[in-house]
Order: sequence, then C-alpha cells, then structure tokens
Amino acid sequence: MTTFDPTASLEVRAAQALDFAQEQVRGLITRHPDFFPLYTEEGKWQHGRESWTNWCEGFLGGMMWIFTRRDGDPFWRERAEHYSRLIEERQFDTEVHDLGFVFWSTWKRWFDLTGDPEIQARVIQAGRTMGLRFNEEGKFLRSFVAPESCFIDIMMNVGIIFYAANETHDKDLLRKAREHCLTTRRHLVRGDGSTAHEGIFDLQTGEFLRESTHQGWRADSSWARGLTWALYGFGTAYRFSGDDRFLDAAERCADFYMSRTPGHGVPPNDWEEPSPRLPYESSAAAIAASGLFQLATLARDAERGAAYEAYARTILDTLLTTEFLAVDTPGWEGILKHGSYHERKDLGVDESVMWGEYFFVEALDKLLGAPAAS
Repeated sequence: MTTFDPTASLEVRAAQALDFAQEQVRGLITRHPDFFPLYTEEGKWQHGRESWTNWCEGFLGGMMWIFTRRDGDPFWRERAEHYSRLIEERQFDTEVHDLGFVFWSTWKRWFDLTGDPEIQARVIQAGRTMGLRFNEEGKFLRSFVAPESCFIDIMMNVGIIFYAANETHDKDLLRKAREHCLTTRRHLVRGDGSTAHEGIFDLQTGEFLRESTHQGWRADSSWARGLTWALYGFGTAYRFSGDDRFLDAAERCADFYMSRTPGHGVPPNDWEEPSPRLPYESSAAAIAASGLFQLATLARDAERGAAYEAYARTILDTLLTTEFLAVDTPGWEGILKHGSYHERKDLGVDESVMWGEYFFVEALDKLLGAPAAS
C-alpha cells in the first residue's frame, strides 16, 4: 500500500501520489483487462452505464507511458505498448473529434521514447483523419454531435493536426488547423476569457448562429472543463504555430480561470451557475494545472509565467490532499475524486473520471521534472 503523508512538501506528496496512481492503474488492468473505462460509479470502474461518445481510450495507456518514462519498469512498457496497440485502428476513425486525446497520450509518447518512424506514422495518420472534419464554409472542425456543431473541446485535439501538418509539410492541413483555431477564438472565446461549450453554424453560408452547451449550466455560461480545454489547447496551438493570437487566447482563458476560481484552485462544473450541484470539478482543475505548467514556459514575460506556474502548484497543493486523492478512501478504485463527466445526463458525477486521472498524473509528472511540452 502507498504511504501518503499529507503534511509533506508538495514534491514529496506528488511522488507519493504517482506511486498511488501506479497502484490504482495496476489494480484496474488486473481486474478488468483490456477495458477502457470513462468514469467510476460509487468509486468502481466497471458499471455498464452509457459513454455518450467514444473519446477516452488513450488516457489509460497514456498514464502507463508516463510511468514507463519515469521508472523504466518493463511491466509498464509492455502494458503501455499493449494498450496502445488495442486502439491502433482508431487512427482512421472519422466518427469522433477526439483523436488527439486518443493518440497524443499514447502513440506520440511512444514515439517520443523511441524515435521510431513507424510509430510516428500512426500519430500523423490520426492528425490527417482529424483534418477530414474541416468545414470550409465555417472554417471549423465539426464535433461528433452534428455537422453544424463546433466544440471548445476540439482545441485539445487540434494539436495533432498541427503536428501532422508540420511533420509532412502539408500546407493545406496546416491551414485547416490554423483556421479552426481562429474561428474558435473569434466565436467561442469571449472578451472576458470565458468560453462557450459549443458554436452552431449555418452549413450553407458558414455564418455563426449561436452559442450552445451540452454540459454547462446554460448556453451563455462558463463550463469549467471546456475553458480548461481552451487554456491548454490554445497554448499547444501557439507552441506549434508561433501565432501570437493563440497565446493571447490561452492567457485570457488562464486569467479568467485564476480570477473566477476559489483560492484553492478547484472550480465547480460551471462558474455562472447560482447554486452549483457540487463545489468541485477536479478534472477541470487537473487539466488547468497541466495547461498552466505549459503556459508558464510560453508566457510573454517572466512575471506572468511565474504566476501561471505558481497557480498550477496551488491547484496541485489542493488536489494532493485526502479530500481529493483517494489514497485513504477504502474500496475506491480511481485516483482523483470529485470529478464530473456529464451533470445533465447524470453520468460520472462526483466520481473519478479517466481524463481527470490522466491529466492529474501528467501535471504531477511536470511538477517533478517532465518536459513541459509533453
């Protein structure tokens, strides 16, 4: 069993939490081999409830690749390769807008360790497949929901299109990635740095029609996880493109997050909801922490970068307590408690969620010295 000392320094607690994460992931893949969960039900991964969409298959293997790089354990290397190969054919999946989530966390990490061009080819193909979602009239990548729908979540997947375009010198693919980011910046990122979950466009003219939401309080409110996808995703877009407009968007999203979230760094599901169902959405906080670590290395001045890093540390200081870390919760199979998937559908509410697990582990990895761009 993992030893966790809640009075220890942030770095010590982070290292202990990574040990606990390995213990929990090992338990999951032992109990349910080749299973890709999205969220727990009363702390248990196996529950048979609906998934809404097919987007989380990379996060489990992604954690294994982080464990592999940190520890060099042959067990994790073998399991990471196995779980990556289970999703290999998803590189051709045209049904979802989430191939960045699926392949960046797995095959891209695999390539970073090996430099093998055959492994890189899967990442590039996933980026090309994502590019097929581009709508020329509206200049956006369509969501899985409908052709006229653009999700803020896609900002966390567009990086794989930039990568494929840059690696293959495909100017048209690069154009699609850049134009999607500009469209999202114009229509889904508001003047105060908050974000809309979804934009609806006229398919004939490309005209932006309205904001919408599936997971926030209402169409014009501020769904927390969506904003953190934008915070992190626009930073990644800037890293690949050098376009200052994307850095500006990332920083405005970060500043909104920091100004609107309680001092402990963990937001509710939606900042505008008058009486939130729950006080915490920990997966949004984990994404924000990892995205802020990246943004700290990209910021336009040292003071701003230091502020982003300090806030990322504040978030982790809160998540590395037994209120959020399940280390002292008997029978709980996840790592990070108090995450929410879909409050409107009552799916995975106040539970462990697989993306929360992954980005929490990634943020801990960065805190302890991983490359900021991983």
